[in-house]
Amino acid sequence: MIEKSGSVVFQNVRKMFGAFTAIHDLSLTVEPGTLVTLLGPSGCGKTTTLRMLAGLEHPTSGRIFIGGKDVTMLPANERDVSMVFQSYALFPHMNSLENVAYGLESSGLGRRQARQKAEHGLELVGLAGMGERLPSELSGGQQQRVAVARALVLEPQVLLLDEPLSNLDARLRRRVRTEIRELQQRLQFTAVYVTHDQDEALAVSDHIVVMKDGNIAQQGGPRDLYEAPASAFIADFIGEANVVPCEIVGVDGAEATIRIAGLKHKVPSRGARPGRGKLAVRPNSITLEPAESALFAGRISHAAYLGDHIEYEAETDDGRLFIVDHSVERPLAPGTQVAIGLRNRGIAIITE
Repeated sequence: MIEKSGSVVFQNVRKMFGAFTAIHDLSLTVEPGTLVTLLGPSGCGKTTTLRMLAGLEHPTSGRIFIGGKDVTMLPANERDVSMVFQSYALFPHMNSLENVAYGLESSGLGRRQARQKAEHGLELVGLAGMGERLPSELSGGQQQRVAVARALVLEPQVLLLDEPLSNLDARLRRRVRTEIRELQQRLQFTAVYVTHDQDEALAVSDHIVVMKDGNIAQQGGPRDLYEAPASAFIADFIGEANVVPCEIVGVDGAEATIRIAGLKHKVPSRGARPGRGKLAVRPNSITLEPAESALFAGRISHAAYLGDHIEYEAETDDGRLFIVDHSVERPLAPGTQVAIGLRNRGIAIITE
């Protein structure tokens, strides 16, 4: 349906609201046919960035390009983008087909042709034959797909999605994010997606831009950000991590030897140098062994059974560790003395 997916370029963009700087000197490129997610906590600037791209806000300085065209000061209706809002914004008195066709008819397309394109749009998102249903007769996931279809039929260069799954329950959110990703890959449209949900970002994105305080904290592919966080903020924000002090004992090319308490371990060096450092350790990368093992010591302070795994907190000389253990057949009670070890994956030296 979308045959003209375009690139997006932010060039030294700054946005101020009075004396407050919401975006500091943002430079970012979104390649055609990719889905890029702006991820971060509330107030980080991700929604302001999306609104500037949509033309709902204008930058204080800098330039924005869509498909190579400078759109910095163009109004929203003159930009070749469509937006899927958090609330879906469907007309309650119109059925699904009429909702999808509305933008086409408003842009001057004949009623018959608009209805044909709308039917095709509903078919694309898996709602063929449901055009007569009102929004109130659809589930939350179906309403969301109607909103996506309404945006897609306008054939924008860029599709913008602002927290599109936040109104769905957890199980439906997982299913619909899969549908969005499969649709984007099949149609190869360019999409900029805003969310504060880390799992959602990892699941749908070609590229993730993590924002903090109006700046890009780190960007890269989902695996890059998860396995090689550049800072304690990224390590904890993407997938949760324990950040612990360590000693970098030696570096041999791409491999470094680190020491935590009495435990030595080899990890990717990532340009580190011998000396003091910090290590990001994923909760499922920690092993728990009997206390007499020759690892570093800890004591279980909290345990929570969650069906297929148990979440523990353990007190150590280097602070409290959060641990995910799938050995549910041998639960450990609070107060149990344990020896803590590390697996080979999910451990990274923090470079900042």
